[in-house]
Amino acid sequence: MAPDYLHLLDLATLVPDVPPDSILSRTFFEGPDMKAVLFAFAPGQTLSEHTAARPAVLHFLRGEARLTLAGDELRAGPGTWVHMPPQMPHSVVAETEVVMLLLLVGPGS
Repeated sequence: MAPDYLHLLDLATLVPDVPPDSILSRTFFEGPDMKAVLFAFAPGQTLSEHTAARPAVLHFLRGEARLTLAGDELRAGPGTWVHMPPQMPHSVVAETEVVMLLLLVGPGS
């Protein structure tokens, strides 16, 4: 019988080298109360302003980025952790190669 857990030793290894001028995303877990997506941004790439239907957590694992949350411009680097309520406008601009974990929490929409 398969175990009822997922153990990943290093999330950043789930995304390969990022091709120039690209953003890669990989959903690696989806359950009834959470979806986990790993993003990798090439330098200069932008995730334009958008919102999420449910609460979200951003955790930056590698690289440097500019983050906009509800109009506030903030810095993000390795270890930066952000919680956002549903419908909060946000965007990400990668200044270097960036690896970021997105967690969408609560029942799926």
